Amino acid sequence: MFTGIVECVTKVHDICYDKNNMHITLNNPFYEIKINQSISHNGICLTVANININEKTYSVIASEETLLCTNLKLLKIKDEVNLERSLIIHKRLDGHIVQGHIDTTAKIVKIKNRNGSWLFFFETRKKITNLVVEKGSIAVNGISLTIIKFFNEYLFHVSIIPYTYEKTNLKLLRIGNIVNIEFDVIGKYINNYVKNIKK
Repeated sequence: MFTGIVECVTKVHDICYDKNNMHITLNNPFYEIKINQSISHNGICLTVANININEKTYSVIASEETLLCTNLKLLKIKDEVNLERSLIIHKRLDGHIVQGHIDTTAKIVKIKNRNGSWLFFFETRKKITNLVVEKGSIAVNGISLTIIKFFNEYLFHVSIIPYTYEKTNLKLLRIGNIVNIEFDVIGKYINNYVKNIKK
């Protein structure tokens, strides 16, 4: 479980494939890291499979299913990735509950500079009507953000403060880029419950 508060960004060191699995090696920014540890990579929960102490890198493996529903297949060497280690229960929950299980991807369709903040407009592949509320939480590339408004079944926008812009890979994204989306888990449960009642 994560909070959507990105700890840092790191660069992709290497990418290779083994059958349908994608092996991603990243520069290791963490002092303490271990095999089997869960880390959020652009919002995707991936498990540390290997650590190279000499090269200061670690590797994770993305399965075919993960590649199909996220933007991982678009990663390139030297791309920057948002990182967050799993939540320690006794610490403050500064963002919202994020599982690291991506629901869909979205395309950036507009970016507005608001002289001190930025508005990012996203168009999703999946209908959002029953999964979001205005002023509700959403995770974009693993970043806990607040929805300002959704305009139709697929389009919503968020406001980005300078700290979030500078400390995540949002500053590198442009119109047309694809991001990972995880809807609020509470909203997903409620939506599923309501659908089952209607049956």
